[in-house]
Amino acid sequence: MKLSERQEKIIKIVKEYQPVSGEKVSDLLDVSRATLRSDLSFLTLVGILQATPKIGYTYSGSDLEKFFYFKTFNTKVNEIMMPPLMVNQDTSIRDAITTLFMYDVGSLYVTGEEKLLLGVLSRKDLLRASLNTNIDQTPVAVCMTRVPHIKVCKKDMDILEAASILQDFEVDSLPVVDDENERKVIGKITKTRILNFIIQQARKAELNG
Repeated sequence: MKLSERQEKIIKIVKEYQPVSGEKVSDLLDVSRATLRSDLSFLTLVGILQATPKIGYTYSGSDLEKFFYFKTFNTKVNEIMMPPLMVNQDTSIRDAITTLFMYDVGSLYVTGEEKLLLGVLSRKDLLRASLNTNIDQTPVAVCMTRVPHIKVCKKDMDILEAASILQDFEVDSLPVVDDENERKVIGKITKTRILNFIIQQARKAELNG
């Protein structure tokens, strides 16, 4: 199964009216912005559309639409998620920076004594903190983004939905949490991981097509 009928209509509208806002696409299709969110996120993620703030959507001219199969985007998060990299809340900012660059990741998850999620540290968080604090003595708890201001996902969520959250909230990764305890981290999913998977599947589809 290839692009949905609505996604094909969205592409046609963007080609005709570009640059065009999400509101305009919503009006022309007579559907809500909420209904369109996943479709626009998907079409942007795979490179068919390009979203420019304050300007709108444009058509990228990508040929990906010719061989992408919808089943790829029904893949569940747990099929491609990666192990999370976690640090204790008492870890110094310097040690957290060392860990982040040693493992070449974009974020660290901060836990407490019971190994439950307390916060998230991004590269930006650590860079900002390193400029203003004593990084050898200050714990990461001071500069992390705290629960409940953290977006998470579940292992049975499809990657299209996860990608929509990543894009809508402009974050690089999501902690994958336990179904019964949203503070128990069992994995992580990133923009890069999803995009690499999509490209891999697209190449397979092209070779088999």
